[in-house]
Amino acid sequence: MSTAPASASGAAQAAPAAGAPAREHAGATAHATPRSPLGPSFDSVTPVPAAAPAPAPAVRIDGVSKRFGTGPVVLEDVSLDIAPGEFVCLLGASGCGKSTLLNLIADLDKPTAGRIETPAEGAAVMFQESALMPWLTARRNVELALRLRGVPRGERREKALTLLDAVNLADAAEKRPHELSGGMRQRVALARALAQDRPVLLMDEPFAALDAITRDLLHEELERVWRATGRTIVFVTHNVREAARLGQRVVLMGSRPGRIVQEWTIAKTTGRRIESPEVAALSVEITDQLRKEIRRNAA
Repeated sequence: MSTAPASASGAAQAAPAAGAPAREHAGATAHATPRSPLGPSFDSVTPVPAAAPAPAPAVRIDGVSKRFGTGPVVLEDVSLDIAPGEFVCLLGASGCGKSTLLNLIADLDKPTAGRIETPAEGAAVMFQESALMPWLTARRNVELALRLRGVPRGERREKALTLLDAVNLADAAEKRPHELSGGMRQRVALARALAQDRPVLLMDEPFAALDAITRDLLHEELERVWRATGRTIVFVTHNVREAARLGQRVVLMGSRPGRIVQEWTIAKTTGRRIESPEVAALSVEITDQLRKEIRRNAA
């Protein structure tokens, strides 16, 4: 599917859904068509080497549709390629099928039509609720994921503490969930998801129930962990600013049925905060498109 080229100035670039004409953006860099690599040169000019092939996507969604029983179509002809190590935010109004699509990627359900390709190792899932075992400490909750992965008993403690340290929670390793704040519980849930050691991390509105300050802190934690681990992340949210703050690519979904409406690619993702001017500007543009979709569905 088409993705808008990155802007030389670092601004976000929008790409329409497949089949729609591409939009031009100020600041986009024009690229000359490369010369074909022709074999030996007879004019003393070195041929241009062929470009390296693009890596296979970590997640490929190809023409996916979903209907539950005889009910209405929830998703219709959704296609999306997600590159290894990419951070993609799925954004849309409630009921547009974001979580349904995430469940299909996680292989928790099957599509009615189309196909989804993911790494053989599968994907880890982090939900809105931390779902920690209340009788286990933070460390033991992470160790449980390591045990299910087959990590030997003698290695689990050290690995669990390393993962908790990665989310800045090593000092709370021996506390049980009821002794932790909501943000701390979500950090344990993130450490537990990382303990599964899957190349793809699926996150279904994991920070939705947190206050704004805690959510902003966890945005920073998640970005740091993503850059350190190189995980491919698919992050579902209905918070426009959160998507503009976190994603390398923001994918807007429409409703009735769920489908991809538009995409935005963010060229410069370092140094962003929720209050950054570029995040605010992108949020306004995305919100305008989201409102159009909501009005269209209400008509």
